[in-house]
Amino acid sequence: MAYRIEITARAARNLRQIYTHIHARDSAQAQKWFNGLQAAIVSLDEHPGRSEVTPENSAVRHLLYGSRRDVYRVIYAIDEARKTVTVVHIRHGARSAM
Repeated sequence: MAYRIEITARAARNLRQIYTHIHARDSAQAQKWFNGLQAAIVSLDEHPGRSEVTPENSAVRHLLYGSRRDVYRVIYAIDEARKTVTVVHIRHGARSAM
């Protein structure tokens, strides 16, 4: 059964900031990368438990997207009772813990 994806206001703000930071409006390659990030988030509707729990908090998981210096962490929680995945934060992988 598919899970419903919910994005918190904070995570939506993170997405807007990433879009601006990578200049996705001005670059086809950046737009393609950003679309891939969004697709990775949407893919959590199937098998959201596939990603690891975060080292900071065992109640949330993180999906890694990107490569090398440009890895972003999509931090999310799973509510099995509601069949919902809530994306709480998206940040660059090099940033310190929440």
